[in-house]
Amino acid sequence: MTSENKYSLLPIFVTVFIDLLGVGLVIPIFAPLLLGHGLLPQGYSPAGRTMVLGFLVAAFPLFQFFGAPILGALSDRFGRKKVLILSLSGTLIGYVLAAVGIATSNLWLLFLSRALDGFTGGNISTALSAIADLSSQEAKTRNFGLIGMAFGLGFIIGPYVGGKLSDPAVVPWFSFATPFWFAAALSAMNIFLVAFRFRETLKNPIHRKISPLIGFRNLGRAFKLPHLRTIFLVVFLLTFGFNFFTQFFQVYLIEKFGFRQGQIGDLFAYMGFWIALTQGALTRPLSSRYRPVQILSFSILSLSLILLLLIFVPTAALLYLVLPLLAVANGLTQPNSTTLVSDLSDSASQGEILGIQQSIQAVGMAVPPIIAGFIVNINRSLPIMTASLVIFGAWLVFVILFKPRQPQVFHEI
Repeated sequence: MTSENKYSLLPIFVTVFIDLLGVGLVIPIFAPLLLGHGLLPQGYSPAGRTMVLGFLVAAFPLFQFFGAPILGALSDRFGRKKVLILSLSGTLIGYVLAAVGIATSNLWLLFLSRALDGFTGGNISTALSAIADLSSQEAKTRNFGLIGMAFGLGFIIGPYVGGKLSDPAVVPWFSFATPFWFAAALSAMNIFLVAFRFRETLKNPIHRKISPLIGFRNLGRAFKLPHLRTIFLVVFLLTFGFNFFTQFFQVYLIEKFGFRQGQIGDLFAYMGFWIALTQGALTRPLSSRYRPVQILSFSILSLSLILLLLIFVPTAALLYLVLPLLAVANGLTQPNSTTLVSDLSDSASQGEILGIQQSIQAVGMAVPPIIAGFIVNINRSLPIMTASLVIFGAWLVFVILFKPRQPQVFHEI
């Protein structure tokens, strides 16, 4: 990688880090906020609270479904830099609205904030496109792994900071709104970093029609492309399954172990540390020795089995022994699946193809919390069991149907 490319890689790394920091911040907040009496009136039943939680969590990925492909296509037309600045500005406003909504107990304002942040949070596809622009074929998996490390660092610091900044026991004036003010300040800093440090990576702009319904078109196209539909189905099932775990594991921790927001933040930060370690220290050397297909054949199955193991853990202390295994399996799966998708499209279509992937992932993230909000009232372990089963299905689809050598490459003009 040239020195100029390294110059542009830093802002992308920071952008992804702050995006995931924001995602991580809410992990220890929403479940205690809604299951307790911090936002909803006391007359809400426990079942009603989990249902509201499910819809609130789903708002972000639902609007990301609409935003990600639009931002991806815009970045292919106007460049990565302009779209990143625009989307980061929307994220900043979303954090401010969330803080105000929580401070004023305005549930609808909180929903609006998550919708706006979700739509503009589609800048992940733009960031990944910039990485693809900057990377040679040999360096692509390694650089996706580096961005995966930013994901992991976001999950280390985000939940930890979210848990601490929302706890009045740490500082008396802290509240559930404080983490969102903190995230807003970081987003403002990120806008300046991209504006003054990021050099445009798009070399050949592509003009295509942009529609609010492009996400639905992307879903249809994804499964009509013979050389891509299998890996897209795997990506969908992985995202769909894993989000049963990530979005409702907090409820499991509260109901089974009596966790508070600080403890939830500590546990997710610990898991984020292992994800970052995996993607920063293991992905690069493994990518030089094994193909993504070989790694995924092992990591997806491992992820399914370890999730199932979680429901048999009898004490909170033992969770700290199992979660590193889960983090390693997930940390190997993410960058290698993205590499397979990227490899099946040409250099001029990275924004388009990664935007399609993010549309699929957004749907996979939006539906599980809604379902989990209902089934968790039947049994608190059902979301985790569902996660394990769906990811096992993803592994079966991958090992049986995916053909590692495809003659076709996606090209959009």
